[in-house]
Amino acid sequence: QVQLVESGGGLVQAGGSLRLSCAASGRIFRINVMGWYRQTPGKQRELVATIISGGTTTYADSVKGRFTISRDGAKNTVYLQMNSLKPEDTAVYYCNADLKREYSESSSVYWGQGTQVTVSS
Repeated sequence: QVQLVESGGGLVQAGGSLRLSCAASGRIFRINVMGWYRQTPGKQRELVATIISGGTTTYADSVKGRFTISRDGAKNTVYLQMNSLKPEDTAVYYCNADLKREYSESSSVYWGQGTQVTVSS
């Protein structure tokens, strides 16, 4: 069974930094895309950043220049380095992966449980 485990959330002051980690485990044949989304109460979940198997990255305009997504293919792990944090970055952050399991002909999307990031001013 595929599982995504997140870590690194917490409380930080505005202007500070935080790094989130997400490790995917299970019988994984190939990971196509890994990424991060975030959601605040009363708002829909929004894309923060993604990284494909070839290394190409995508960022939301609101985090460009401040956040960096990276991956460790050997560990099936994705990271989100968050710098110059702002109060509006406060949200529950969710890890996401589009991957193909062993012996499966198609890919599926999996989600982590979410981790709280709070930025104080």
